[in-house]
Amino acid sequence: MPLLYVALGVALLLFLMLRLKVHCFVALILVALFVGLIQGMPVLNALNSIKHGVGGTLSNLALIMGFGAMLGKLLGDSGGAQRIAMTLVDKFGEKNIQVAVAATGFIVGFALFFEVGIILLMPLVITLALRLRISLLFVGIPMAAAISVTHCFLPPHPGPTAIANIFNADMGRTLIYGVIIAIPAIVVSGILFARMPYIRRMNPEIHMGFANREFSEDEMPGFGVSVFTALIPVILMALRAVLEMSLAKGHAVLPYAEFFGDPVIATLIAAIVALYTFGYKRGKTVAEITSSIESSAKLIAMMLLIIGAGGAFKQVLIDSGVKDYIASQMHAFSFSPILLAWIIAVILRLALGSATVTALTTGGIVFPLIQATGVSPELMVLAVGSGSVFFSHVNDPGFWMIKEYFNLTVVETLKSWSVLETIISICGLLGCLAINAFL
Repeated sequence: MPLLYVALGVALLLFLMLRLKVHCFVALILVALFVGLIQGMPVLNALNSIKHGVGGTLSNLALIMGFGAMLGKLLGDSGGAQRIAMTLVDKFGEKNIQVAVAATGFIVGFALFFEVGIILLMPLVITLALRLRISLLFVGIPMAAAISVTHCFLPPHPGPTAIANIFNADMGRTLIYGVIIAIPAIVVSGILFARMPYIRRMNPEIHMGFANREFSEDEMPGFGVSVFTALIPVILMALRAVLEMSLAKGHAVLPYAEFFGDPVIATLIAAIVALYTFGYKRGKTVAEITSSIESSAKLIAMMLLIIGAGGAFKQVLIDSGVKDYIASQMHAFSFSPILLAWIIAVILRLALGSATVTALTTGGIVFPLIQATGVSPELMVLAVGSGSVFFSHVNDPGFWMIKEYFNLTVVETLKSWSVLETIISICGLLGCLAINAFL
């Protein structure tokens, strides 16, 4: 019966969001309360679970996302993203333009949310397409693929960070496994897919309205400082994970590695460095820097509420006994938990559209599988992230964003962007299964 109640909860979520157009934050809270009550929880206990779930999920996640948003906004407002893009394009040359654009999306994608990354790099893609007289999709698909991959696989992005928090996964290991999977996923979905004959035959007219202001040479920070500042959280978290895997427990270095490699501290350090490298060093006034910081908060405010609501749903499933029921059933169940998590995420993605909402909802449902099976929580984070981007279509805001920026028809967007996202999703699943085979 508990699984039936969860299914009813998911059905109610779909009804509220798709038919009644209730905002996903409100819908998730209502569904969490509904599942708790039909599971037999006293109403006050269900309410306390919701509060605990929101608070527990956002306890350190709010800090990570807050500092990460500051870093990304300062990077974009200073021209750092444009500097990284221009330098890589110059270094790789015209023949390897796809690799250059993909590398740009990958580096910039670490510090920027998906929508912001597309907005910032689209003028560069348009400029390259015009200058080289090539299809916009030929250079645009590698960029979009790289940003999408970082968005669904790699902390400190909200989706994987939130799921890692729900699964109690190590953020550093999640990052390392994510990078291992991300690179081939970008090559296949971005570079190789963009060379498909039917993609190359698509040659949409460039929408000049998106070719917005470019920074002058003097306005932009240097390439080295831009890349280093953007990747500080990645470097610190990855270093912590490597040291924890290579050094013996109790080693004198580990406490320092755990402190500086903690996602909160890593993103805080990056934000502080960015205040100098992208702010004061560039001659920006206190008012300009403050404006960037304040506008960065607006980017994550609603996202934090949605993530908190996803945590509430997860906590109700735990406190109402669904977790224990699933754990007891998994002992006699031979189905791969990684594959199961991916399939659940795919189903919800097709129905809900939003990758973040899909990942959070799936996280609450499959969390009990981790303790029941002993599967790597880091790989489960990546499996859920992979499933959450499967076949973006008309109910996904990102679908319409790509359609408008690339000036595509709906059918062309389905043939290009939707297929691209599906390739990323399948590559992610195969990568998780491959890594799991060696653990």
